[in-house]
Amino acid sequence: MAPQPGHQAVVRVPVATLWTAPEAVRPIDRPALADAPDVAAWVAGMDRDQQVGDCVLTQLLLGEPVLVTETRPDGWVRVLALGQPAAKLDVRGYPGWLRAAHLTTPTDAPSAGALVVDVGRTTLHAAAGGPPDLTGVVLGTRLASAGRPVDGWRPVRVPGRADPLWAPEGDLVPLPGERPEAKEVLAVADRLRDLVYVWGGLSTDGIDCSGLVHLAWRRYGVTLPRDADDQAEATTPLALDDERPGDLYFFARPGRRIHHVGIVTAEPHGGRRRMLNACYLTRRVVEEELPPDRVATLVGAHRV
Repeated sequence: MAPQPGHQAVVRVPVATLWTAPEAVRPIDRPALADAPDVAAWVAGMDRDQQVGDCVLTQLLLGEPVLVTETRPDGWVRVLALGQPAAKLDVRGYPGWLRAAHLTTPTDAPSAGALVVDVGRTTLHAAAGGPPDLTGVVLGTRLASAGRPVDGWRPVRVPGRADPLWAPEGDLVPLPGERPEAKEVLAVADRLRDLVYVWGGLSTDGIDCSGLVHLAWRRYGVTLPRDADDQAEATTPLALDDERPGDLYFFARPGRRIHHVGIVTAEPHGGRRRMLNACYLTRRVVEEELPPDRVATLVGAHRV
């Protein structure tokens, strides 16, 4: 059944891309629009300019909930991404357009036994040790346990599937019940060094600056807003030089709103600061000393 306005749905594919409008998509975006999207191929096919096209808003992971607000006969739906706060746009969640084929009806299955993917990407199989069924399930994806592990494989519930799929047991960890330490979140983000920069990206196929922060905290069950300026509003300002690894640096040009965020990787020393960030200029996730242009636009350090 197609998603209907006013009803919730959940993402049924490993990574679904949220667009500004159906008319904004480009020929290069075809792999991301398929009923079974190939996000890795989509990212690999883009050049430097296409990686920063502003037609992409964000991405949603397998099982992520949305509220459908509008449907079109051509297979597009307008939604609110309920797990990605965006206060300046809609207090309910991030608004944008998805392919209806990437959504399914939520199940009433209990959410006890919540697990989270703790590797860059994993593949779900039709049976323990059986053939691959769903590839490209990425870091930070939440799954519900469907039973006990068997010979190193764990059954999980997957939206849109009547029967469980099976994941390598070592690729999943229980979703923690306690708030993580900032250094634990930094360690997750640090595993994404050299990942390609994609505007609006929120997966281990490609990511942007605020996506890196959002995804690293999501891995531990903490929901931060999606965009850098909203992340600044949702975190606690610090006096510069009081920041510690795992805190956040925010950047803005004079008279403009915050446009960039990075994760502090070292205590400041002699006015020199370091951060991990998805860098628009290098098109990679890099750990670096703040270059002069970043020093000039640094507007504060915050703590989650």
